Amino acid sequence: MSIAREFPYGAFNFKVTISGVVEGDGSLGGFSDVSGLGTELMVAEYRYGNDKENHVRKLVGLHKVSDVTLKRGLCNAGQLWNWINQVRVRGSAEARDVTIQLLDEAMTPVQTWKLVRAVPMKWTGPTLAAKAHGDVAIEELTLSAEGLEFE
Repeated sequence: MSIAREFPYGAFNFKVTISGVVEGDGSLGGFSDVSGLGTELMVAEYRYGNDKENHVRKLVGLHKVSDVTLKRGLCNAGQLWNWINQVRVRGSAEARDVTIQLLDEAMTPVQTWKLVRAVPMKWTGPTLAAKAHGDVAIEELTLSAEGLEFE
């Protein structure tokens, strides 16, 4: 018998894996933020010409996946940068699956989102300032994906 959880999971335990970019398990280290996970369904309004009532019908059409932004302290940007260069040269042939796992307190995955055929669409380097004593240099990577799966 499984016990129902009474409180929500913390948003601070998660793991990001990019297939084919990093050797081994594909982890790229400590991302501090993942934002933008989402999908949107387009709805078209249509009225059949022979409807007795004068109202529109809502027909589901295309769907799209929101762009996802990953942030982390700048450490070894080489692996991400190599992937960006591969996409520049070879285009969508270098698309990769990106897995984002929410972990519980025991570091066990409890929710998994998979970005299908993701490509980097934007990389932003850190803001460098001499007065920012002790601040971490943060890099951002924005991904565009063809699909979003929920496991």
